[in-house]
Amino acid sequence: MKKIFILSLFLQFIFCVAQENSASKNVSTFTIESKKLKSIKKIWVYLPENYATSTKKYPVIYMHDGQNLFDAKTSYVGEWNVDETLDSIHAQVIVIGIEHGGDKRIDELTPCKHPKYNGGNADSYLDFIVNTLKPEIDQKYRTKTNAKNTAIFGSSLGGLVSFYAALKYPNVFGKVGCFSPSFWFCRDELNQLMTKNKEFDTKIYFLCGDNEGDDDVIRDMETVEKWVNTKRCECKKKNKKVIVKGGQHNEKLWREHFKKAYLWLF
Repeated sequence: MKKIFILSLFLQFIFCVAQENSASKNVSTFTIESKKLKSIKKIWVYLPENYATSTKKYPVIYMHDGQNLFDAKTSYVGEWNVDETLDSIHAQVIVIGIEHGGDKRIDELTPCKHPKYNGGNADSYLDFIVNTLKPEIDQKYRTKTNAKNTAIFGSSLGGLVSFYAALKYPNVFGKVGCFSPSFWFCRDELNQLMTKNKEFDTKIYFLCGDNEGDDDVIRDMETVEKWVNTKRCECKKKNKKVIVKGGQHNEKLWREHFKKAYLWLF
């Protein structure tokens, strides 16, 4: 079954084979404790090329699966090339990559329990981002701290938890990159949560391929997008939906469309 394959594929990240380091000089790392997750998280930090020579403040993107964003050495099946992409357009943004939890990845990135795959610890994961990591980043770096200048971005289960973050913390995250979202994992719970949500003003870039191995990806994404549209008037459309012909559920799709999503969101 395709869904099981996708989940098992991501679990294999923890067994990735070392490759040549490909992170740019603008990328650094540090570790930070998460008491709620009972773990020490490795964090990747991308700074714009002119950060050291400027005094201005920058918007911030928080991204899941930090191992796969910048460096082929830590990625499982290819990196996103986030640093090279942003360098190529002289992007004025800080990117914070959050290490996924390895065998706890499903727990961290899902807001509910699944009858087969368990999960359901996204509230603790997002609490870590909002109340531990973000204050640390805002203290260490020159950031624009308001929701308008703070994005959360991910793919697959990372797309699911990014949308959930926008529902739960609308005053923190004003922009979302939602790639190949695994809404099927929490379909009923999400529908209930959306029904209770009276307002939604977050800017969202939805993306998936038409060859991801499961028609549910497109159907569920379009259902969520339709709900988002009901929360705004025509004059305030703040979401974009892209379905890529032939696009598959992999880093190639997400890497090739990251720049367009960034440029549209910012």
